[in-house]
Amino acid sequence: MAREEHEILEFLESVGACDVADGLSQINHEHGGYLEGIIMYSPEFQGGDTKVVGRAFTVKFVSSRETELPKLPGNYIDMVPPDLRGVDTHGANRIPSYIERIRHKILDPTATPELTQVTPVAASVDAKNGFGFVAAHLGMTKAVEMAKEFGIGLVSVKHSNHYGMAAWIVQQAIDSGMMALVFTNSSAAQPVWGGREKRMGVSPLACGAPAQNDSRPFILDMAPSIAARGKIYKALRRGEKIPGDWALDGEGKPTTDPSSALEGVMLPMGGPKGSALSIMMDVFSGVFSGSAFAGHVGGPYDFTKPADVGHFFVAIKPDLFMTLSDFKSRMEYLYQRVVTSEKMAGVDQIYFPGEIELINKEKRLAEGIPFTEAEIASMNKEAELAGVEGMKYT
Repeated sequence: MAREEHEILEFLESVGACDVADGLSQINHEHGGYLEGIIMYSPEFQGGDTKVVGRAFTVKFVSSRETELPKLPGNYIDMVPPDLRGVDTHGANRIPSYIERIRHKILDPTATPELTQVTPVAASVDAKNGFGFVAAHLGMTKAVEMAKEFGIGLVSVKHSNHYGMAAWIVQQAIDSGMMALVFTNSSAAQPVWGGREKRMGVSPLACGAPAQNDSRPFILDMAPSIAARGKIYKALRRGEKIPGDWALDGEGKPTTDPSSALEGVMLPMGGPKGSALSIMMDVFSGVFSGSAFAGHVGGPYDFTKPADVGHFFVAIKPDLFMTLSDFKSRMEYLYQRVVTSEKMAGVDQIYFPGEIELINKEKRLAEGIPFTEAEIASMNKEAELAGVEGMKYT
């Protein structure tokens, strides 16, 4: 077994994969490299009326320039952590759209992001229209590096793409012992308060901090809308209805049909407050970076133009104003005050931000990741094109 393949198998085992397909097939790619697919296996999972084998696969992009992707051996991008955390809107189901963007030549998988140091505590990254994962990892790595030396590090990222679940970038900072702010803008999907046309993005706000219990850090990752737009796409894939307060259709009327919702607009949470948060994301991520903004970011399923997404990352040393021990003790006190609050009627348990996702991860590592037949079919289509074994269900 080749050294790289051995390292990949070790990595997959570390995130809960039980077995891995032995053969990795390659297909030539127009960008001068090739695409590989690998299958991650998990135990069976009973989900709804369909019993599925909870498998997910990642994709590998390799170029003649040997683009280095983060975290994984070789050049793998891991799409499984969101699914493990129960964030099914940002996991393996995104693979087909990413590959479709490459096919339309509006995302460059061979791009190498360019880092520029601006001041001792500020840097910028030009993603060169490459994967958002790559630019985001580089940006937070640099932010953490500066924070370790100076207490804080700021990085602005321009000309990027969707980077998946924002919580993973926060977790990257936490794993390095840092607090973090993670901002991004996104394509128009939400009106400004009082309007009815798509003008602002449903751009997630994320932040986090280490805690006394390393397995339960503070991680907030939320959209400024009542529901993330990815949940609309998820409902559409699964043939499900959506709650009537999530979105308006093209005529400005409330709808439970995900297809009609995508033709209309998402509704901001808290009325003008959610609208203002989406504008804030555009200021810090779009205006500040030099990327697209004010409704001009390319959508994830718009294959006519590059996304030109902007991001903004901040890493902060938690022991700037007190010892790390004192900080973590105070975080533990906050945690206990939150989860031991008296419960309102109908509530069984109170959770700290990010805790439900960590519980989901523990459960899915043991039981597998559930997918519907439609989701499996979509991913199996890409697996077939890549020449690798697809998912199976019974």
